[in-house]
Amino acid sequence: MNKPLFFFLWLLAVAKTTAQIASPKIIKKEFLFTEGSYFKQCHASTIAQAANGQLLAGWFGGPHEGSKEVVIWGIRSEGKGWGQPEIWADGQIRDSLRYPCWNPVLFRGKNEKTIYLYYKVGPNPREWWGMVKSSEDNGKTWGKAKRLPESILGPIKNRPIELPNGDVISPSSTELNESRWTAHAEISRDHQQTWKSYPIDPSSKFNVIQPSILVHKDGRLQVLCRSKEGVVATSWSKDNGKSWSELTATHLANPNSGTDAINCKDFFLIVYNPELPGKEWWEGRTQLRLAYSYNGIDWQDLMSLEDEQKGEFSYPAVFKDKKGLVHITYTYNRVNIKHWVLKF
Repeated sequence: MNKPLFFFLWLLAVAKTTAQIASPKIIKKEFLFTEGSYFKQCHASTIAQAANGQLLAGWFGGPHEGSKEVVIWGIRSEGKGWGQPEIWADGQIRDSLRYPCWNPVLFRGKNEKTIYLYYKVGPNPREWWGMVKSSEDNGKTWGKAKRLPESILGPIKNRPIELPNGDVISPSSTELNESRWTAHAEISRDHQQTWKSYPIDPSSKFNVIQPSILVHKDGRLQVLCRSKEGVVATSWSKDNGKSWSELTATHLANPNSGTDAINCKDFFLIVYNPELPGKEWWEGRTQLRLAYSYNGIDWQDLMSLEDEQKGEFSYPAVFKDKKGLVHITYTYNRVNIKHWVLKF
């Protein structure tokens, strides 16, 4: 390749990674329910679309995080609005034994009717186990709860993705103890019936959980992870998730709080808290932003979703529906789930 042509192509590549995109049109901002009517606190939302086009959202709610009374709540869109919240799953083991529920994730494969509800049950994130329910009627009713195999936790916070070859990759992680966290990918090649786990740089200096997965045009996969080290950490796979590169830091700050990221048109989106960790786990969650990138490396803030001196705006879920609209849900001060709809 001659030097002028190479330089021209290099300039195009640089322009692509730094090109500004137009701010999205805000279609809707709303809360999903009337706060105080169902539970004292809620957290960790998820959103998906049923085969009939109906939106479903879920979260865990109860007296407070970690209480054995915490259950999985869900809600369905009905026409232009939402229905009433319902209990979709609980942690009842037997009459005398009950555990709290955690982190629901809704997912439906491409061209499939069945929608799955993954969630965790257990005394805490170091001892919890994975559970799953499924619905064949667009979330109106849910089948019997099933425990996932001992070595499989299911998606920890963010939704799985389905690759062109039909593989479903679930972003997962393990809190081994208070001081050590590791991430992994769980892959199903039989429509979410069985799973196999693949580690993501288990010896890394980074302590990471709650990955989200991006798919690049060249076939590479990229995870973006919450970390204890004050940054969003990233790793790459060239073989559909079976092996992963060394975890490295992005320039995105992370106050030890969950993020979520998706493919959108020819760019990527991430929702994150742009602050550094504080002395307490809940510090650094007063701002929430939406950022974009063309390469998964160079990120630019696009809009602010929340910017307050006090409060908690955290654990976002981001999802693109059949019409191409982008939905964002997140914890709003632990008393409600806020929902944005954006058009790019």
